[in-house]
Amino acid sequence: MNSISPVPQDASAHICVCVCTYKRPLYLKRLLFEMSQQATGGLFTYSIAVVDNDVSRSAEATVAEMRLASTVPMKYEVEPRRSIALARNKVVEIAEGDFLAFIDDDEFPASDWLLTLFKTCNQYNVDGVLGPVIRYFDEAAPAWLQKSRFFVRPVYPTGMQVDWIISRTSNVLVKRRTIAGDAAPFRPEFRAGEDKDFFRRKIEEGYVFIWSADAVVFETIPPNRWTRIYQVRRAMLQGACESLQPTCGAKSIVKSVIAIPIYAITLPFSLLFGQHIFMSFVEKMAYHAGKLLKLMGINPIREEYVT
Repeated sequence: MNSISPVPQDASAHICVCVCTYKRPLYLKRLLFEMSQQATGGLFTYSIAVVDNDVSRSAEATVAEMRLASTVPMKYEVEPRRSIALARNKVVEIAEGDFLAFIDDDEFPASDWLLTLFKTCNQYNVDGVLGPVIRYFDEAAPAWLQKSRFFVRPVYPTGMQVDWIISRTSNVLVKRRTIAGDAAPFRPEFRAGEDKDFFRRKIEEGYVFIWSADAVVFETIPPNRWTRIYQVRRAMLQGACESLQPTCGAKSIVKSVIAIPIYAITLPFSLLFGQHIFMSFVEKMAYHAGKLLKLMGINPIREEYVT
């Protein structure tokens, strides 16, 4: 909806940082602490809205503690139905402000994160800005995982226009108007990739999103994600959800049908190049298998969250 051209910054703007959480109180506490340290340059004010997707309210005490320790206003609500899309819709519902920023509960931002997103959005006069997510290990991860590209996401040049295929909500600032009037911006049929679906629809409506290479957040990769079975289950869920995208047509299906036997044949040989190469092949095969199983009416991963 916007051409990309510089405009003056608005000193009266307010940003609501939207956080969805599920049974990660320690990571949430680190996130809320780092959020309380954000630089604003006097250009905006900000608040935080947290939606707990745990019916037992496991994040409530953490939010209450951090609310007392911080000058940043914080809201807390519960979405009892297990669904990341429904949790995102709830946090959008309770958020107030001209801009909404999204960050995950297992992430923490650089001190100038919000300021960089905000200045870039105003400089280019766009509807939203996405930034890089850098993997972070609190402890020494297995060598094969550190050598691999798991959890490593690409970084693009600042100002590059974002296509929906590389979009996500783990580090993004959007103008409120991109969601205004949309009662359910995130669709619950997507148990993963609901953010890509959101951006695909918004880009088709004419909204423009760009990249900022300097608006950095860090994603903590805990030990329970270091296992091979986690990588397989995560890939199968992503493949199953990818089957719901309108781009999953005949060409995509044929690609998966061909890819599975090719990866299966090459798996033994991939071991010669290391466990990290072997596991990357396993992950790709699981992704294509998840897509095809879902298309056949078989749900390979029944849980709402892969843990």
